[in-house]
Amino acid sequence: MSVFIGCKNYNNNNSSHTHDGLEYHTHDNNNHNHDSKTIKVSDYFGDYEIEDSAYGTKTKVTIIGNQRVMITNSLPNHKTGQFPNPGNPNTISEQNKTYSFPVNPKYTGKSQWMREPGIALNGVKFEPQTAEVVVCETGENYRVEAIQNVIDLGLDLNHAHVQPTGEYHYHGTPTSMIETFDTGNDLVHIGFAHDGFPMYYSKSGKYKPSFKLLEGDREGEDCTYTTHITIDIEVKGHHDGTYGSDYEYIEGYGDLDECNGIEIDGNYMYLVTNEFPYVGRCVMGEVEQDQQGPPPSNGQGGPRGNQSDGKPNASQVMQKMDTNKDGKLTAAEIKGPLKQDFDKIDTNNDNYISKEELENLSREKKQRP
Repeated sequence: MSVFIGCKNYNNNNSSHTHDGLEYHTHDNNNHNHDSKTIKVSDYFGDYEIEDSAYGTKTKVTIIGNQRVMITNSLPNHKTGQFPNPGNPNTISEQNKTYSFPVNPKYTGKSQWMREPGIALNGVKFEPQTAEVVVCETGENYRVEAIQNVIDLGLDLNHAHVQPTGEYHYHGTPTSMIETFDTGNDLVHIGFAHDGFPMYYSKSGKYKPSFKLLEGDREGEDCTYTTHITIDIEVKGHHDGTYGSDYEYIEGYGDLDECNGIEIDGNYMYLVTNEFPYVGRCVMGEVEQDQQGPPPSNGQGGPRGNQSDGKPNASQVMQKMDTNKDGKLTAAEIKGPLKQDFDKIDTNNDNYISKEELENLSREKKQRP
């Protein structure tokens, strides 16, 4: 039995607005049937509690002053895929999490990258990016997207899988959760971002992200992906969405901003979409610094979603190829496309390529029309 209990009706200082029949600040208390379970829809902008004996979900949210405090075991209140599975060796286990969100979020208009941009109403976190990286001998690093067809990361029907800690988390649209929280309106309230603004899913998909695939081809030679085994990966070819760096953000290209946010009827909110970036990788409101997580490493996206373009800088090339660590590259050490241009790059004709010569090459390429 899944029971949702609404304990208190709470509105912030903004006035209530309706979006396709859905109140921004309040939800009607109606009974709905989902898989033979009775679910009472409550006010997710106020105090609420979710307990599901079938899945073990225990999530309680309480408004304390100007903070929305969530205490949860982070177990989903819906069906999941089978874990462990061939692409994900981990088992879902109970967590002990406490989250705090501002009740009255403050929009800044300045994007801040977030490893974990928000938390679903049921206590499961959204973490759209991955830790998986394809590394090339020629220096390129490509951050793998969770939703792609090259590497099996064991995602289930909810575009989710499990971390080694046992924490189940969403990389994209939480399909079963959307069904569970659906009130019949187009916009389904599914969570809160860490800056306090709500997260929704549009069943009609009418709000489009502003990201598009890059033109041209990727570069990289002798590329591998390593887990408990090493797999050879061919990265050359057009940008097809396998890696986050395949996309670029173009302001105004779609309806949503770089954090997948939009203002509707005077209220700012984030949309989880069926298209990249699926879940925004940044927030537009004030957020505490310690909630952001460590800064993105090479190949991982920043606020604009423009991940590393896969082209290493001079220092990275030297680090990868300088096997004897003498600060210069011989023709035997250098690999990939640079090997073909060795004589051109070696401008002083000493049969070595220095870091300075690599930097000069990079500057020349940037200056070309």
